[in-house]
Amino acid sequence: MSDLNFSCTQCGKCCHDLRLPLTRLEAIRWLEQGGTVEILCEAIPWVDEPAASDAPAMHKRLRSFPALSGELPIRVIVVLAASFKGACPHLLPDMRCGNYDGRPHVCRIYPAEVNPFISVIPSHKQCPAEAWASPTPFIRANQVVDAQTQLHTTLLRHGDRHDVPFKAWACAQLNIQSASLSNEGFVSHQPSRDTLLDVLRQDMPDDDATVSPTSWTVVTNQATTLDALRMVGAKSLFATVLNQESPQYLGFLADTPATEPPACKGDGGS
Repeated sequence: MSDLNFSCTQCGKCCHDLRLPLTRLEAIRWLEQGGTVEILCEAIPWVDEPAASDAPAMHKRLRSFPALSGELPIRVIVVLAASFKGACPHLLPDMRCGNYDGRPHVCRIYPAEVNPFISVIPSHKQCPAEAWASPTPFIRANQVVDAQTQLHTTLLRHGDRHDVPFKAWACAQLNIQSASLSNEGFVSHQPSRDTLLDVLRQDMPDDDATVSPTSWTVVTNQATTLDALRMVGAKSLFATVLNQESPQYLGFLADTPATEPPACKGDGGS
């Protein structure tokens, strides 16, 4: 990663049409303020444990919980995401943040990356060219310079890992059992605000500290993926079968429909 300079120009482009990853406590606050939180789920086939030296795989392991999809062992990553279309509900007309002191960690670290294995690439950001022409150092020797950005990146990553057992328990309480295949998209579950708040505010019972693996359905919009999942005995579903309201399939790839009707092994959860 090359050295980068950066300074926010308050253009507001990064405050529109987003799904922002939140910690559990941030999700509670966002819901209490009237916002919308989606539960984004993705599944990683996990037949063998990776070597401890495989840092990217271990990163995925630490932010996921074990489950089964039919006969296929998987790990499920769950993200609590503040979602909005158009401007963020806290964005003021002059492009300042109306929730500046209480804004989530992910807003505080932008344009830094949450994932430690993804580099900051200006062309992948919405910031204008003049933001990157700033004399203010942002990255030096592959490290973010600003101490507050470093702090909130650490807090967000810690929360992401710390919340994993609770997320597994919460999914069971909400009857959420469907996820995308990792790197193909997400399955977005959208419980009502009151229902989700009620679950997020609860303390997970001590005897549920380790949630037993549950049966998950892996959803895809790729015919070849569906065939591969069936071949390994996974509980699978083609995305077009999902309800149009919730859950929704948010695919990264254009649909490649199956050549036969989208039959499935099992259902899609809720």
